[in-house]
Amino acid sequence: MTVPLIERFRDRLPVGAETPIVSLGEGSTPLLPAPRLSERLGVELWLKWEPANPSGSYKDRGMTVAVSKALERGASAVICASTGNTAASAAAYAARAGIRALVLQPEGAVASGKLAQSLMHGARVLEVRGSFDDALAAARALAERGTHALVNSLNPHRLEGQKTAVFEIVDELGAVPDVFVVPYGGGGNTVSYAKGLSELAERARLVSVQAADRRRTVASAIRIAEPAHREVVASLDVEISTVTDAQILEAWAQLAKLEGLFCEPSSAAGLAALTLDPPRGARVVATITGHGLKDPDAAARVAPEPLVVDPDPDAIAAAAAGA
Repeated sequence: MTVPLIERFRDRLPVGAETPIVSLGEGSTPLLPAPRLSERLGVELWLKWEPANPSGSYKDRGMTVAVSKALERGASAVICASTGNTAASAAAYAARAGIRALVLQPEGAVASGKLAQSLMHGARVLEVRGSFDDALAAARALAERGTHALVNSLNPHRLEGQKTAVFEIVDELGAVPDVFVVPYGGGGNTVSYAKGLSELAERARLVSVQAADRRRTVASAIRIAEPAHREVVASLDVEISTVTDAQILEAWAQLAKLEGLFCEPSSAAGLAALTLDPPRGARVVATITGHGLKDPDAAARVAPEPLVVDPDPDAIAAAAAGA
């Protein structure tokens, strides 16, 4: 039986005996070796596979703490602005807690897999005419009225939960890796990783990878023009790397074809940065933040169409051989 993340790291989280634990079995996600990519890049590459979380992304780490603390304060509803993963996670944990979830998302900008999750969990989903930043401003304003608890990463309890990925990585490896690589959308996970390292009194290179065109990137989960944590990230000892959509898509395909792991495009941003400038000989952990089934439409746009053949062994063999 999986130990809830809050129970596993209770002494490192802002919870007490009176905090009701809202859990779906999050955390304790696999740390997977990537032998073929390691050989290609000249590094010892490990992949923190966060799609193993209940809603399919790393957001569950912070959401279990944020919703538990909201419930402790007597909240009857949560609210978030989202490009998809936060919404799916908030909706799932609100359903688990028996409270309402209100999701504000940019109009037409959320991948179908994530939207399906939010709707199936019973969240009230509203499309905002504008960007993610417009949706977040509205969510914050509504939360200030006291009717909803904000569960975006501006909620400090979200960051507390997300730092536990660092603890798990170090526990698994038995040491701090030379380099951590994470995608950079709003910056919350970057801040969380820095916080985790600080609490362990450890140092490592922390590389945060953003899309070159934040407003229109194919990587919808990091399609955030104005990162909420930009000023905090700038104050940290963090290296910011920038990659193009073409580089993200190439790394995305390589991860699937060489290591058998299907992630959403934004999760491949870190791998794209490593491909451009691999730290030769270093032990590197790249965090894969969300599952590929979150964004099936992106895969459909770039993957080849299946061939249609007659149910004949010779025809099938010829098609398989590319004849």
